[in-house]
Amino acid sequence: MRTAFFVDGYNLFYGLLAGTPFKWLDLPALLQHVLQVQQPESQTTSISYFTAGVKPNLASRGILSKQAQDTYIRALKARGVDVYFGRHRLEPGRAPRFVDKRTPASRADQVDIWQLEEKETDVHLAISMYRLATKQTHAPAGERIDQIVLVSADTDMAPALRALREDFPELWIGVILPHREGIRREPPGSLLECAHWTRRLITLEELRIYQFPPRVPTRKKPACKPEYW
Repeated sequence: MRTAFFVDGYNLFYGLLAGTPFKWLDLPALLQHVLQVQQPESQTTSISYFTAGVKPNLASRGILSKQAQDTYIRALKARGVDVYFGRHRLEPGRAPRFVDKRTPASRADQVDIWQLEEKETDVHLAISMYRLATKQTHAPAGERIDQIVLVSADTDMAPALRALREDFPELWIGVILPHREGIRREPPGSLLECAHWTRRLITLEELRIYQFPPRVPTRKKPACKPEYW
């Protein structure tokens, strides 16, 4: 089956890679591996990666975090991944004050906060999946996409998957949850019920095996693994 992957980069990083020594992930190789295990006859036709740029003033390592993300994206592009950027919006706001877990949130007790919100990436990802499905109606038989695989655990994607199942019943839908082995998480049922198949976690051994080499050749200077990764 000709397969197109759509990756929620933010969800992938914080669900699978943050806090590990495996951030230099060879994403195309890992996805192809999962696909071959699930469907040995399938082939990857495209990988679309959706993310938003790091804001250095809010990152744990400042400008180094931004440089690391830029370098990783260069490596992804060099391996044929299509990368699409949203943005972050930072605005002042108010939210209920946290007292403790036993005390419920109250609108009568609020504090000033900074609200950091990722914008445009989810909508862009959902629209891109649907547009690709729409284009298959007029694509030559040998070039049609048979399957779309979403890499995300974000339940905001459920309406898009549901629409794909209803409007394009011939199209297969897969979901890879970016959940790491050893961390217990409840699988998002709204995503699972929309998929023909689901991969529920990635093992630590898979993360270890599917890493880029320290230097990834690009059209310009090589993309080199960040030192602190």
